[in-house]
Amino acid sequence: MSDEKHPAVYMLANRYRGTIYIGVTSDLWTRVWAHKNGTTPGFTSIYRTHRLVWYEHRLTMAVAIRREKQLKAWKRDWKIELIERMNPEWRDLHEEIDAIATLVSD
Repeated sequence: MSDEKHPAVYMLANRYRGTIYIGVTSDLWTRVWAHKNGTTPGFTSIYRTHRLVWYEHRLTMAVAIRREKQLKAWKRDWKIELIERMNPEWRDLHEEIDAIATLVSD
């Protein structure tokens, strides 16, 4: 992975249509790796939400944080619909992260 930072909003799940966690980071691959390896205590460790099921990159961290807050306020059904537009099978996308292809500009 490169040292270049790419602000991202992401959703983790423990299984297909299971528990969902929403987060924001400047280094998505490393953050998801930390969740997977238990180095991030809290919700993701307790509920074992280690599968990256959805993500999008933003131009700035401020915009990414705004998007994270927006998604956290959404109804669960809306979150599931968003995930399934990108990832209908709820596969783990960790090894397929593409900061350029998922960049959303506001």
